[in-house]
Parts: sequence; C-alpha cells; structure tokens
Amino acid sequence: MNRLSIPLLAVSLLAGAAFAQHGGHGAHGTHGAPGAAATPYAGMQAREIKALSPQDARSLLEGQGMQLALAAELNGYPGPSHVLEHADALRLTREQRDATQALMQAHKAEARALGEQLVQAERDLDEAFRSRALTEAAIDRHTAAIAQLQGQLRAAHLRTHLRQTALLTPQQVAHYQQLRGYATAARHGAHHR
Repeated sequence: MNRLSIPLLAVSLLAGAAFAQHGGHGAHGTHGAPGAAATPYAGMQAREIKALSPQDARSLLEGQGMQLALAAELNGYPGPSHVLEHADALRLTREQRDATQALMQAHKAEARALGEQLVQAERDLDEAFRSRALTEAAIDRHTAAIAQLQGQLRAAHLRTHLRQTALLTPQQVAHYQQLRGYATAARHGAHHR
C-alpha cells in the first residue's frame, strides 16, 4: 500500500484545511452535534501523537519505505526489497542474493532506528505543546531536530537504492524496470550505474 511521506502528508492536510476555510464544496458538514462544521482535522485530536497517524507511526517504526526513495526508484535505481521479490526473474547469482539480503537487513535496522527517533521527536513536540510552556525558540529546536531526522531517514532509503544498483548488472537494472512497469525508465536504466 502506498503511503505519503510525512512532508507530503502535512502539505495535503494544510491544503485540505485551506480548501475548507475558503468555502470548498463538500468540505463542510455535520460531525457530532447538529450545526457543528466538520473539518479535515476532526477526530485527529484523539491521536497519541497529533502530527502522525497511527499508520504513519507504525510505518516509521517498522522501517517501511513510505515513498521516501521515489527519486531513486523511478529514475532507474532498484531497491533491495523488490529486487528480492524478482530474484528469479532477474537471475540473481548466489552472491547477489546474499549481498542484497545483507543490504536489506542493514537498511531495515537503520530505517527502524531513525524511524523510532523521529516518532519520539514528534512525541516530544506534541508533549511540549500540551505543556502550554512552549516558546518560539523551543519550537525552532524541536522542528529542526525533526527536519534533520526526516532528512537522515530519506537519505538512508536513497543510499540503499544506490548501493543495490551497484550490485546489479546494467541488464538486470533494465529488466527490473520492465518487471516493475516503468516503461520509460527501462530505456534509461543502464545509464544510472
């Protein structure tokens, strides 16, 4: 299942709120009490971490991709998970399988560790707002820490695709593009090694 990255989720939520505030049709309705206007955020106040859905938090803790490596995947740099899915079709050698498996395990460990830190950083920001003792300087510190972790997590996913591509032949990369349905990428896959 495709998941939005946290920055994309935030943008989509903000866009939805702006649409609702400016009279978008279908954005209003009743939620609970008669006459109460529903907003895109209605119900989110019950979340454990307000800025993360339970699904997003779970995805981060499990080291899932969350579309963070699309720049690599869609430009001809395969990822280890899908390479292993197509191992037989790609005719991976035993050495390639072993190296891909090791890469996948190392990547998952790194992504889970960073995901755990990111979930905790969001939890800390949430708690700081709940405390009602937040300053602008504290907001700057919290958001800078979150942004740094988001960047580290995305870089980890992208580096993994780069390392995986180095384990494959140009022909395997091109075949991967075909197997994944990236018709235009298949013609250029061999150029990305």
